[in-house]
Amino acid sequence: MDHARNFLYISNMAGARDSIRNYNLFGETGEMPDVVHCETIQTRSRMHNWELRPHRHARLHQFLLIESGGGMADLDGRAMALDAGDAVNIPRGHVHGFAFRADTEGWVVTLTSDLLDQALHPGAGLRPLLGAARIVPSDRDLRRLFQRIFAEYAGHGFARAQVLRSQAGSLIGLMARAIAADSGGGETGRANPLFCRFEALVEQQFRTRQPVASYAAQLAVSATHLNRVVRRATGGPASALIAERMLREARRLLIYTNLGAAEIAYDLGFSDPAHFSRAFARGTGLPPRDFRRRMERGG
Repeated sequence: MDHARNFLYISNMAGARDSIRNYNLFGETGEMPDVVHCETIQTRSRMHNWELRPHRHARLHQFLLIESGGGMADLDGRAMALDAGDAVNIPRGHVHGFAFRADTEGWVVTLTSDLLDQALHPGAGLRPLLGAARIVPSDRDLRRLFQRIFAEYAGHGFARAQVLRSQAGSLIGLMARAIAADSGGGETGRANPLFCRFEALVEQQFRTRQPVASYAAQLAVSATHLNRVVRRATGGPASALIAERMLREARRLLIYTNLGAAEIAYDLGFSDPAHFSRAFARGTGLPPRDFRRRMERGG
């Protein structure tokens, strides 16, 4: 078993639980009392032997920058290498864990989802770029901004909260720019305001298993128009995006918990576990039990 697979197996399967651990901060369960929260990677990681088991944040968005060292990141079940100079985008609700090499140095900036929402303008196209967990190369401007945020956070200067909010807005923009550059500047169709509202509804309601027509009615458009917008943004129909959100949650629960397939089916709004198993196999190529076994083997 190679290092990436070994990390994924040890950190996720060996510690399987009945639910995915939810944290409010980088490795902590306490509330965030400040405008933003800043800490170094080494401060928290040393306390946990340089490994943070997979968890997610319900109301927080995090940015990491690796100054030196590295390790492995587990982003929604994908084991990915971390190297010096990498920046990491972790949206709210995305499962992530880290196994850093000893003495890795870097920074973690945590924003509330409310602050992120206030900073994002619907037509700017940033939300789709920041909506997925990503590792991208950083640049000098991004590194300097992390340093300025940390310096402001540690100080007690006049208008500190306002300065931190402004710096957080710049960080959001520079991270989105880095992600766009890394992906070739694509995903323009995803900036459509209707598509963004549809994605937000799916995120809120995917467990209710509503048809496309129900989402279209909530958005005050026809199902045909909604499908046209979604196809322009993703290349597929609206039903495929709804199904993929369900499948992503199912994969998370199979990887990170020891819930049975029937329990997961009911959690995701299926009245019949057999229906869930067929839908999961259609979407992933494997029934739930076989998918979990493959992950246990490191595949």
